[in-house]
Amino acid sequence: MADLEVGYSDDGLNSADMEFERDSEYFDHIRKVNDVFYDQIKISDQKAAYIFTFILAFLVSSSEVRGVFSLDRYLNGTFIGIIASLLLGAAALFSAICAISVVMPRKSAKTSSLFWGAWARHREEFLDAARRKDPNYLFREYVSNVDTLAEIARAKYRFAGLAFRGLVVAVIAYVLLLLAVTR
Repeated sequence: MADLEVGYSDDGLNSADMEFERDSEYFDHIRKVNDVFYDQIKISDQKAAYIFTFILAFLVSSSEVRGVFSLDRYLNGTFIGIIASLLLGAAALFSAICAISVVMPRKSAKTSSLFWGAWARHREEFLDAARRKDPNYLFREYVSNVDTLAEIARAKYRFAGLAFRGLVVAVIAYVLLLLAVTR
């Protein structure tokens, strides 16, 4: 197995003949890591959904926020109101795009039999390993899947963090806009 696209090497797992009765804690651990990474990916999607929902509700429910997309605001507004409106509009748009980017499907160069989209590619290898009762195959597949899940989680959390930062900027800009409008 060559170096992976995600930057990990195979760490000699092809030649490792672990005795899974004796070394079962490693197998249990990699399965747990797989489960935890999968859960963290689902959590990043939930965070993005919350941020997107908040931004959408924010845009729909407030006349001040809707005014950010009105030309009149920029033609007849105060300097602080115009700056706050630009900042709010840009931050809301940025946050929404980042939140959508979190839930966009990801494609990795590396796959395992644990991914439904690659099952056809891995089916025969799996059946061959099952006939041989090869526990090393299962371990390698979990390691491969964890590498892929780590890559996906990293990308998703990067966009979730950006979406959250955009939301914070939008809220600050909203407060500044309210202060400018009430003067």
